[in-house]
Amino acid sequence: MIRLTKAFTFETAHALHGYDGKCKNIHGHSYKLFVTVKGTPSEDTNDVKLGMVMDFGDLKKIVNKEIVNLFDHAILLNENSPHKTLGEKLLAEGHNVVFTDYQPSAENMILWIVDKIKPLLPTNIDLVALKLHETENSYAEWLAEDNQ
Repeated sequence: MIRLTKAFTFETAHALHGYDGKCKNIHGHSYKLFVTVKGTPSEDTNDVKLGMVMDFGDLKKIVNKEIVNLFDHAILLNENSPHKTLGEKLLAEGHNVVFTDYQPSAENMILWIVDKIKPLLPTNIDLVALKLHETENSYAEWLAEDNQ
């Protein structure tokens, strides 16, 4: 069994409605997402992916399409908060706004990312870990072994 990890980066703003600190204000982060999968390398000599668990390029296509392309240079706002009105105004002015049905904390973002990526992986590949750095020193981590 081999684990593979690919890193992704994106710039995203958010605001945490009702929070009791500075993060209640709109602010941005340079997020870094680490996606770890596991499987066994192909032993099929006719397989163009011989020796690979999963092509890093295939993983990149999934994560970029579902996560990076959506979040990069967008603002995440909770649609169940007064921020929705602000978001609608920003949308009308041509800004990239993503409405979430959750408080857009790193913890909730990572749970949403799991739900987006996991079903798109090949059946012989398991998602085992995600790490989402909000800053250089702060991150949320999801491990499959904790969620069985």
